[in-house]
Amino acid sequence: MALEPPQYIAIEGPIGVGKTALAKRLAETFSYETLLETPEANPFLARFYEDRRRAALPVQLFFLFERARHIESLQQNDMFQRARVADFIFEKDQLFAEVNLDSDELKLYQNIADHLRLRAPVPDLVVYLQAPVEVLLARIVKRGIAAERQIDAEYLSDLNDAYTAFFHFYETSPLLIVNAAEIDLVNNTEDYENLVARLLQVKNGRHYYNPRQQLI
Repeated sequence: MALEPPQYIAIEGPIGVGKTALAKRLAETFSYETLLETPEANPFLARFYEDRRRAALPVQLFFLFERARHIESLQQNDMFQRARVADFIFEKDQLFAEVNLDSDELKLYQNIADHLRLRAPVPDLVVYLQAPVEVLLARIVKRGIAAERQIDAEYLSDLNDAYTAFFHFYETSPLLIVNAAEIDLVNNTEDYENLVARLLQVKNGRHYYNPRQQLI
């Protein structure tokens, strides 16, 4: 490729938008390591989708401690300096906590997070994938993960709103906001290659990529 890819790319967006699939494909394209979430390791997640109010705090604390362990492992192995692509940014834990926890739980969560003093790596590029709720629901059903069967439109709408608000003020890294509603970044080679060409152009600031508008 004529343009040098960022050394640390992070993919973000709501459940079902295609973060992990895109991260894996980018890692293969660039010969990068992957840094992937493992939500299936959270023993509270299935209970959370069945009853979000009852299981919200333990599910968020589990993710928080997993993130702390992840960062410690990266620091010990000097992996902060390696080329990699992740299917999350570390700030997402706070975003989900604010959606899922009540005010008292959020204070407790924040107090624990503050004491952990996590020093996460900063991506060289964040790719934020957007899609409407009906598209997310369809993709969740298609991939058929048992624990996700209880996810409803209301929760996805809350997540979409939270992501929109979060990235409206995001300035930590260069940001590419992608309308992923009508493209297939896994099975459609043209869709994928067009996105790669666009992200290679992003060096700083905030950028938008609406693939279908490019064809009009």
